[in-house]
Amino acid sequence: MRRLLAAAAATAALLTCSTAAPATPGFTLRVLASGLQHPWEVLTGPDGWLWVTERSGHRVLRIDPGTGTTRVAATVTEAIGGLRGQDGLLGMALRLPDVYLAYSYDADPSPAVTEQFKIADFRYDVTTGTLRHHADLLTGLPASPDHDSGRLVLGPDDKLYYTIGDQGNNQFDRFCLRNRARDLPADARDRSAYQGKVLRLERDGTIPRDNPVLDGVRTHVWSYGHRNAQGLVFGRGRLYSSEQGPKTDDEINEIRPGGDYGWPRVAGRRDDRAYRFADWSASAPAPCSSLTYSDYVIPPSVPTAAESSFTSAAYTEPLRTVGTVPDGYDFQDPRCAGDANMCWPTVAPSSLDFYDAPGIPAWRGSLLMPALKDGTVYRFPPGGDGDPVAELHTVDRYRDVAISPDGRTVYVATDPSGSVLGRDGRPTTELEHRGAILAFRPHAR
Repeated sequence: MRRLLAAAAATAALLTCSTAAPATPGFTLRVLASGLQHPWEVLTGPDGWLWVTERSGHRVLRIDPGTGTTRVAATVTEAIGGLRGQDGLLGMALRLPDVYLAYSYDADPSPAVTEQFKIADFRYDVTTGTLRHHADLLTGLPASPDHDSGRLVLGPDDKLYYTIGDQGNNQFDRFCLRNRARDLPADARDRSAYQGKVLRLERDGTIPRDNPVLDGVRTHVWSYGHRNAQGLVFGRGRLYSSEQGPKTDDEINEIRPGGDYGWPRVAGRRDDRAYRFADWSASAPAPCSSLTYSDYVIPPSVPTAAESSFTSAAYTEPLRTVGTVPDGYDFQDPRCAGDANMCWPTVAPSSLDFYDAPGIPAWRGSLLMPALKDGTVYRFPPGGDGDPVAELHTVDRYRDVAISPDGRTVYVATDPSGSVLGRDGRPTTELEHRGAILAFRPHAR
């Protein structure tokens, strides 16, 4: 089932570029494009255009950063999902003419649906402005309606790096499924154990010979123990990720080969603050299927473990955590009754970028982290372990960021729907810019 209908080079509707009042002091906001179908990845391409994937639209778009002219480079007809979950067409990496895409697909040739992820190589035809499928690189990867992560980057070592989340196991409607983020593959064909991992692969999909040997086996696994690492970026030779925490402890990590990042035994640092691992799948004598999941009350039949009891020779602490609170913190804020997670102290980081351009000198060497819950781009000073600074803000769910080559424009992709904290600090679904690419530019000095 390797199909892709390369879209005609026809131009989609020219989207209005309107200049609004500054949404953030010191910056002017322009809506470059709107009406997009869950934009997921936005990259500044070597051709001078922005390249965008649509999670639910299953399209690869090219957008002129000057005019907002939008062209469809491809519609990935093999891709499925994206409307109600975190699957669909996700990550993209560019080395033109190669365009690497990660997306969920139906791996079952029968009428039944078996959803899995793949990473595939497409080739760009500069004459027609379209993509065609060239080769599947890695298939049979875990897929789920939740926590697919799905960030794909091409490293300075000419290797592809890809994040896979823990699939949302051990919480909500998947609370009886064991969390496998720290499971290591039994052999090089064991894709099921790729949950909660950062993968590293050659550009043809094979396992690099210098990947770490973990539990006696060399696989695509580069690091493990991750919850939902939706951000992945190289900066000055170092690989960083941003990772969504449960109710506390979003993380900024430096990813190292063979590193064990602790999840689900540890959230953030091993500090016993406001997190204790509860393994719902191991409930006894009452089976998990007889229980009702709760974020606040753990039944006595569910085994628990303190963070401080966790040991691993490969354990790697985050550079920085966000939303860390004391033990005993009351997570049930009445402002968010009915939408409780919006008032948890986490901000739900959705991506990560590295600013190393001349445009804003004070930002050089910083990490930029967009957040879903409060429509903010946070900047972490060089090294990633300093206090974050809120730099850009609107009442939107920020999905990804990209930086213009001169560093004078920061592009932000927004979700078309969902909850966000409004200006009064309460949840709202009234977003200011739905399914858009926003262009923030600092005022001239």
